[in-house]
Amino acid sequence: MKLSRMLNSPIVLPIVFFVIVILLGSILLHASEKNKIDRLSWTDAAFTATSAACVTGLVVVDTGSYFTQFGQVTILLLMQIGGLGIMTFTSLSIYIWRRRTTITDRIAVGQILLHDATFNLGRFLIEIACWTFVIEAAGAVLLWLMDPVAFPPFSALFHSVSAFCNAGFSLFPNSLMGFKGSWDINLVFMVLIVVGGIGFSVFVEVRSNLARCLMGRRIPKGKGISWYARIVIRTSMMLIVLGWAAIYFAEFVGYNRMMATDDAILSALFQSITARTAGFNTLDIGGMTNVSLMVLLFLMFIGGAPGSCAGGIKVTTLRVLAAAMWSQMRGKAQASIGKYAIRENAVKKAMVLFILASMIIFMAAFLLDFTEGGNKPHLVVRGQFLEILFESVSAFCTVGLSTGLTAKLSAVGKWIIISLMFIGRLGPFVLIAALQSVQETQHYRLPEETLMIG
Repeated sequence: MKLSRMLNSPIVLPIVFFVIVILLGSILLHASEKNKIDRLSWTDAAFTATSAACVTGLVVVDTGSYFTQFGQVTILLLMQIGGLGIMTFTSLSIYIWRRRTTITDRIAVGQILLHDATFNLGRFLIEIACWTFVIEAAGAVLLWLMDPVAFPPFSALFHSVSAFCNAGFSLFPNSLMGFKGSWDINLVFMVLIVVGGIGFSVFVEVRSNLARCLMGRRIPKGKGISWYARIVIRTSMMLIVLGWAAIYFAEFVGYNRMMATDDAILSALFQSITARTAGFNTLDIGGMTNVSLMVLLFLMFIGGAPGSCAGGIKVTTLRVLAAAMWSQMRGKAQASIGKYAIRENAVKKAMVLFILASMIIFMAAFLLDFTEGGNKPHLVVRGQFLEILFESVSAFCTVGLSTGLTAKLSAVGKWIIISLMFIGRLGPFVLIAALQSVQETQHYRLPEETLMIG
């Protein structure tokens, strides 16, 4: 009974479907490499499939030169599935097949996708799918028109899908480092990354309001940008600007002064945006300063918005934690943002997510220290801990940036990263919800006691 209930839950179905997609992707990729002498191992095939489906972008082999066109198409499809989201696809399948679900399940799906239990699931999912394909097609056309040599039709489509899905896969061996001074190419990628990481519900709101403005129609009172959308947009913009400034001063004011000012400004802005889970790079990540790497670590850990292609703990979690901390420092009973107080349950969820994500990353980095030679004296492996921590955060938050450690990972290390990408893409809350879906409801409360803190 429990097993049947678990397998039919909209929370558990994405996990099962996700595993199946990765397994099929691994099989297809294993048979699609160009080099028949140095064949792709099953571990590397699983790593690449997981990285693509989890829209991470960490690679153990060069995508453009190692895989055939069939393999590249496979990676593109895996990115698309991961970008739209397993939960979205599962919910869409439920809608198409007209499966009978309980009101509790429908509410759960609604809250995860749109933070609204009353929305029309079918209409919303169809709209998301349509807009996704339209945006990706527009990005592909722009890249092709701007540089038809570097971006022929398939390459343009591949990179457009990769950017919008915040995947970070590239057919170029050095990602986008060859375009660090190209404002038009960078702008297309940055817009695709931001739109893909802003959250579907926020995108729908912004699109609706822009459409009204362009048509000269007045926005009805109470129908403008919602409180939730304003928080997402403002927090995202703040992180982009602060990351931009920090990277610029860390790289081009103190250390690397040789790059032209315009290129430096563009490169810093691009890295600030792409660190929010996209994984592309126009700068050599391994050659950046420790200050810049710490900034990237912070941006990767935060990620994008809920309900988007991005990973990380999400910008709303950061905003809730900041509000809770500020309220406690001022002795306020409620955490508030603007004129609204945040529900206590939301504060608890944000704290759980932050702690759980930190623990998972710490444990992964701890294990990688053993598998990748980090258990040697510090003087021998100086700086390796930062590389391992960077790799762990990048994998868990499905970013795909690396200092160069990915290709050097041991077989065990690769499976640790695979696990991190899988957990990070699904989100710790989805895994917790899956476990809770088979647990009996507790109908009693234990007596309370105080505990000294601090």
